[in-house]
Amino acid sequence: METQIVSRSRGWLERAKKYIEEGEVVAFHTETVYGLGANALSDEAVLKIFELKGRPADNPLIVHVHRDYDISPLIDGEPPYAAALRRAFLPGPLTMVYPSTGKVSKYVSCGLDTLAIRVPSSPTAQEFLKCVDLPIAAPSANLSKHVSPVTARHVFDDFNGKIPLILDGGACSGGIESTVLDCTGNIPQILRQGLVTQEMIASVAGDCGVYQPQRGERPRSPGMAYKHYSPRCRTAFFRENELEAAVACYEEAERAGETPCFLCESEVCAALSSFRTLDLGGTGETMARRLYDLLRKGERAATLLIGVEPREKGGVMAGVLNRMHRAFGVEHGTEET
Repeated sequence: METQIVSRSRGWLERAKKYIEEGEVVAFHTETVYGLGANALSDEAVLKIFELKGRPADNPLIVHVHRDYDISPLIDGEPPYAAALRRAFLPGPLTMVYPSTGKVSKYVSCGLDTLAIRVPSSPTAQEFLKCVDLPIAAPSANLSKHVSPVTARHVFDDFNGKIPLILDGGACSGGIESTVLDCTGNIPQILRQGLVTQEMIASVAGDCGVYQPQRGERPRSPGMAYKHYSPRCRTAFFRENELEAAVACYEEAERAGETPCFLCESEVCAALSSFRTLDLGGTGETMARRLYDLLRKGERAATLLIGVEPREKGGVMAGVLNRMHRAFGVEHGTEET
């Protein structure tokens, strides 16, 4: 199969629609990361996503729809706060989890009685979703556990010859996946941190919790695996107060003939100017936008990628730190993978 990277011109959108109707999988740009989309109403098409990605069968998918799509047949009601959140943040990088009516393929939710729905703001995604006018199941368009894609080329690197089409919308402006919000209870609860923060949600809904998954628990949301978003090189991770130990790790690797590289915020990069570094930036939004691109650059340039945890912790950084910890396989303390 030839994989083509194309623009969202009318002709290519119609071609993408035809592929979807035929049960194929098409990659498309969103404002967060590129998605690997298939018809959510078709068991066969949804299973093809799992097969292509090598995705665990218990890891649920998100359904994407355009801004005018009527989701009421797909969900079994919504609390008043959910309607307020939709008005405030959609289209945008927020996925909302509702009780499901079971209208989509059972494989989308992996046996759960809920359904995750997202309305992306990307013009490419909106035009594609309006053209097909179907609920589209779409995880990130990367091989399972690999770094998520934020350019069409990243998708091509993982799926060349495996999918027919990649709808190119340029580099993703958000850079990390959407916030996933459980809207089945009395107050909303974040299942996965992202660009729509706990504070933003609470300002609209009045309150917002953050779910703490337990090791070994069945995933309630995409992105909850311990090791995820991972570069294909050896990694090490250090907290912000462990810079001396990080430098020692770098120097030991270099003496052993390896090519180490730091991944860290701008201020730390400046302090490590005599070493190889990849600069995440100085703000949460910049770090979110750069993270996955730099993880992919790091896996090509280094045999050992050394992550240093940024000092900032609030707001969008909750999502950035979540992705960094999972990319480096870290929960507590310093670990090497």
